[in-house]
Amino acid sequence: MKLTTTRAPWLLLAAAQLVVIVGVSGADDAVKGVAHVGLASMFPLMLGIMAVAGEYRHQTVTDTYLTTPHRGRVIAAKLVVHTGAGLGFGLVGAAVALGTTAALQRFELTAELTRTVVGAVCWNTVFAAIGVGVGAMIRNQVAAIAAALAWLALVEGVVAELVGRDAARWLPFTAGTALGNLPLDVDLSQAAAASVLTSYAIALTVLAVATTVRRDALP
Repeated sequence: MKLTTTRAPWLLLAAAQLVVIVGVSGADDAVKGVAHVGLASMFPLMLGIMAVAGEYRHQTVTDTYLTTPHRGRVIAAKLVVHTGAGLGFGLVGAAVALGTTAALQRFELTAELTRTVVGAVCWNTVFAAIGVGVGAMIRNQVAAIAAALAWLALVEGVVAELVGRDAARWLPFTAGTALGNLPLDVDLSQAAAASVLTSYAIALTVLAVATTVRRDALP
């Protein structure tokens, strides 16, 4: 109900489509254009963070935990629902990207384009799940979103330079680019990238549940 009756998810969905449309419009071929669906995964990531951290921000988390005292069940429910929302973001983005591409240029649905679409949709899905874990561990919504975006925009690049190319491919954003079939030189298959991101989502969720059950509902 929160996803469909509050403005934030719809605003994030609209912002994601703007990124996709602008990216597709500036691309010189269909694959590069559709790949922007994967780059828009930052929006379901933020949605996942808001799923939990937003409860702390608006101080509704106490009522949530009083209604369902088993906090692990609450986190699991949010994980399932927002992972589904991430899938929705990816599917809508893919439809918008393909529609925009068709309006701007002729293209064929090649195997590479199909891999890009599927990978980008999966990237959106898993990043939403990762966002739930991040939001549950960093309860301050602004801090959690800022930390996540800073990691994507800056920190991972610095870490990649420090650890080297071979190790950097296992970092979340780099694995995401491999999953989304972006035209970057990342030595990681889409299947391996999906496994890496899923592992991050599982690890963050486990840590989130472990820390949430030991903390007070409000800071």
